Amino acid sequence: MSRPNSGRRRPIAKRPADRTLIVGISGASGAAYGVRLVECAVRAGRRVHLIVTAAGRTVLEDELGMRSSPAGPDLASLWPREVLARVTYTAAENLRAPPASGSFGAEAMAIVPCSMNTAAALAHGLSANLLQRAAYVALKEGRPLVVVPREMPLTRIDFENMARLASTGAVVMPAMPGFYHRPKSVTDLVDFVVAKVLDRLGIGHDLDARWPGCERK
Repeated sequence: MSRPNSGRRRPIAKRPADRTLIVGISGASGAAYGVRLVECAVRAGRRVHLIVTAAGRTVLEDELGMRSSPAGPDLASLWPREVLARVTYTAAENLRAPPASGSFGAEAMAIVPCSMNTAAALAHGLSANLLQRAAYVALKEGRPLVVVPREMPLTRIDFENMARLASTGAVVMPAMPGFYHRPKSVTDLVDFVVAKVLDRLGIGHDLDARWPGCERK
């Protein structure tokens, strides 16, 4: 599979430097969604604070070939230099990082993909790592929180946890790509889901994911 940032590229927009999106990547299949979201958010003018769990790093290595060393993950194997310039990376094990505090002024947070383990933790208010804590902060501060579960089949426990999350203010958007835009590649399917997340966050993009009927007069 090709790198998810190998498709269309738009120039990085000029936006206020303090508009930060927190992106979490947990240990569910579908790491390409999170990687593409980071790229698109940066190109739309956002800064991104990236939080990745240990399981998320494993998935990035397995699915996208991310290189790692004892010093940490090699993010240059995922994004070009101009994107990395606006990305701050923190391992989820670091609970002392700025996103752990409500005073960290991120505009929103998205967990893409969101494992069922992470969804369960969020549904019950746990903060065992930085990703969970940052999501809890988003909820308590009334900031947008989008979670993109990627699992099948789902148990009743999963449904109940997602319903509980939705009832607390999170937006639950399962990774369910559509096909009405006639995708020709895996990247097209990834872009469909990422476009929906960006739309929900109010972040502009040029990804082709609109229903054709919207263009009819």
